[in-house]
Amino acid sequence: MLFSRKGSPDSAAGGIEYIIVGLGNPGTQYENTRHNAGFITLDTIAEKNGIKVDRLKFKSLCGTGVVGGKRALLIKPSTFMNLSGQAVTEAMSFYKIPPERTIVIFDDISLAPGKLRIRRKGSDGGHNGIKNIIYLSGSDQFPRIKMGVGAKPNPNWDLADWVLSHFTEDEMKSLLEAAEKAAQAVEKMVNGETDKAMNLFNS
Repeated sequence: MLFSRKGSPDSAAGGIEYIIVGLGNPGTQYENTRHNAGFITLDTIAEKNGIKVDRLKFKSLCGTGVVGGKRALLIKPSTFMNLSGQAVTEAMSFYKIPPERTIVIFDDISLAPGKLRIRRKGSDGGHNGIKNIIYLSGSDQFPRIKMGVGAKPNPNWDLADWVLSHFTEDEMKSLLEAAEKAAQAVEKMVNGETDKAMNLFNS
């Protein structure tokens, strides 16, 4: 295992207790695309908690602040989706944060926009960003929030084209409503209330 469970929340490297990750692709051409649901949700969490995610570190845009009473590092990897694990594991290693205290937020085509699903752990489910995090960290034990972005409108659509397509106005409104719920869920998750968050917000 790359990360020790003994990493103390009060470690010398800044007192970070949790890492909260939103997955997506950097660059203006990818703004408001389905694959960037993690970025969009992280922005909502940051705004709600008064955290500026504008510092370049760990191959990411990042910021630190308090979420749910816990000191947290918020990161948006700038590695592009398929290499998300490089950014995430670099931050985990620096702050000695185990997978169990690394919350990852990402898009899910099996859920409609406006829906979200919280899981304690699990496989990559075919998501390349999650696949890379699991591969580089050597663990699938990190909690995650899946944000619904909708299924392909027909089987002939190329999956890459679909996840890089833009939300409609109505879909974006639904996603932002789900992001508000995700922000509430994260506050519970960092306080050991993941089951309660699942009961409240899973759809």
